[in-house]
Amino acid sequence: MKGPRTSVPSLRRRGGRRAVIAAFVVLAAMVPAAGTALGAQEVEAELPYTCAFPSGPQAVTVRVAARFPDSAAKDEAIVPADVTTTVELPEAAVAELGTAPGAEVRAATELAVALSQGEARAEASWRGTAQPATVPAEGPLVLESAGDVPSVTPGSAGDLQLRAGGLELAMEVRTGTATPDTATPDTAQDAPAPVSATCTLGEDAAEDGLLATIPVTGGETDGPSEGPSPSEGPSAPTGTDTREPGGADAPLGRLRVEATDPKDAPPCIAEEPTPVTLAAYVTGYSNVRKLDGANLIPVSCMIIEQVDAGSPGPDDQWLFRQPADVEFSYEGRRQTPPARATFLTYGFVPTTATMVLEQTEVMRLESDFYLGDPVQLDTAIRASLVLRLSDVKVNGTPLDVGSDCRTETPLTSHEPEPDRFPGPHIVLDGFGLAPWEGQPEGYQLTTGGPLTSEVTIPAFTGCGTSGGEDLNRLFTAAISGPGNYVKQMQGQTCLIQDLNPDHCTPDGQPVVIPEPER
Repeated sequence: MKGPRTSVPSLRRRGGRRAVIAAFVVLAAMVPAAGTALGAQEVEAELPYTCAFPSGPQAVTVRVAARFPDSAAKDEAIVPADVTTTVELPEAAVAELGTAPGAEVRAATELAVALSQGEARAEASWRGTAQPATVPAEGPLVLESAGDVPSVTPGSAGDLQLRAGGLELAMEVRTGTATPDTATPDTAQDAPAPVSATCTLGEDAAEDGLLATIPVTGGETDGPSEGPSPSEGPSAPTGTDTREPGGADAPLGRLRVEATDPKDAPPCIAEEPTPVTLAAYVTGYSNVRKLDGANLIPVSCMIIEQVDAGSPGPDDQWLFRQPADVEFSYEGRRQTPPARATFLTYGFVPTTATMVLEQTEVMRLESDFYLGDPVQLDTAIRASLVLRLSDVKVNGTPLDVGSDCRTETPLTSHEPEPDRFPGPHIVLDGFGLAPWEGQPEGYQLTTGGPLTSEVTIPAFTGCGTSGGEDLNRLFTAAISGPGNYVKQMQGQTCLIQDLNPDHCTPDGQPVVIPEPER
């Protein structure tokens, strides 16, 4: 009881209402955009599916969880929140992976969701990625995936229903990473091939896979819409067609499905490219453990300058190393684009903030190739990145955090070679396989893929103004600390002087813009 009695007067002495608002801001600064809202319906549906695995069909249990508003208004975007798709594989299905207990499984799901309102129809895809799961010695393997999903905007009044449909499941087993002391040409062959399955909803699913029913009101303009407004014209997004499958006429009213908060890719042009200069886009998510939330890392440009490759030493004749220097590029600065986000703190206080990752040193990339068939690739990118916060508003009212609100030092993670790489930085790891024939899997520098890390966020400094409140301790207490998972997706690189049209635009920018995954 002593803590609360002394802390409340302390807040009042430091500015009362402003300090309380600052606490709201800190708690909101890195929480997902859809906070717990008042008047929301929580949904958790357990559904029977049959998945067509290579060896034959298997019965699988799928649980779909999400949060929806209790009701919505016509022409108001409905954004499902906290969406997870959990696939529970029985032991017979786990055997499809062809691996022993203890192996690490990575998975991705894509759930088709049917939308209906009166005669209007549309379909959305709910994509998600699962954090690594370990194959158990016995019993089921549970894979829980999460990710952003499209919004849906009803064009008329009436009940909107969402139903689960077909499910695509992709799994990849990682049996371990070879080291220079143990790698041989055959090491990578121990990793089983990825397994994919198309799953169909069981006929005995309750209410045909119904996930939610959302009443939609029309207010003073109640009634069906007569079609797109003049401002929308013919450029309505793909997937907005509301005609019945095979029907000739579009019914009154419509459902518009579109990506949530789409991010435009910034320009990505190297100023003085060499014959070995690459450019690529990256994006992803960074969890904040204290707040049980995740931030979007916006689509960012990386310029990659490859340097002389070769063998790192005589101890391993099968090891070949390709280093590179990497820099973010945004309007002439070494940083990510500013990420503007809007949050509902505690479900009712709208808060916005801008976040930037600022590079303090050249990023060092090393790709180790363990020769064999397939070739095993282990990549590490070491990056010194400071997190900056600015332009914070609470309920539309600016909260002055100053012009230099940032972490005291760059973010950090475990460094396996501290003598070679001193100083604070994070290490992003990528793993891939490249068979002599066939498509590469996982991450490699030229084709891209996932890079992951577990990051410590340092204390904050410079937050506040000389004549105002010192907000450093508040931000530090709410955000800083270890155990923050990062997953970054890199797209296909563009070799600028080659200008392969599948990889590069005519002016030397990357063609592929990756999608963030969790």
